[in-house]
Amino acid sequence: MRKSSSVQPCSVATVSPAEGVFGPLIASRRVNSSVYVGNAGADAALDKGWLLGHFKEPGSPRHSEDVEIKWGVHPRGEERALWARGEVRTALLVLISGRFRVELPGRSVLLERQGDYVVWGRGVDHSWVAEEDSVVLTVRWPSVPGYAVVEEGAGQVGSPPLFPGTGA
Repeated sequence: MRKSSSVQPCSVATVSPAEGVFGPLIASRRVNSSVYVGNAGADAALDKGWLLGHFKEPGSPRHSEDVEIKWGVHPRGEERALWARGEVRTALLVLISGRFRVELPGRSVLLERQGDYVVWGRGVDHSWVAEEDSVVLTVRWPSVPGYAVVEEGAGQVGSPPLFPGTGA
């Protein structure tokens, strides 16, 4: 089978429009209005782990009202400040590294091998704790406002919205 020399994968370089040459991949660089190239670790550090969701700039390829994706880097002992209650989303949480415990009503789920995951549906309250330094990938759908844990004194902490989907 003959390989085409005109098509070659390029996962670690990008074309610089100004110079017209190949250069190193730059994290968090928008290539055009519908493509975004980044690094989960670098981008996550800028927004409490969130890579995709309703909270990203409208018009950005990372803005979505359908899904939220988080690259969570959690030091040993970190835990969710309060239980998420009145959940209206479905969630998938995948362990990338470490040891991570998800607390669900009447059940505690320990993720300890790379690739272990748990899925819970609408109406299932939850909390979590990192038993070791951990990295987890969380996918939630749909993306709705009102679940952020805010700093003490800045409003309700960890409470669901009074009117789901409105943030109020």
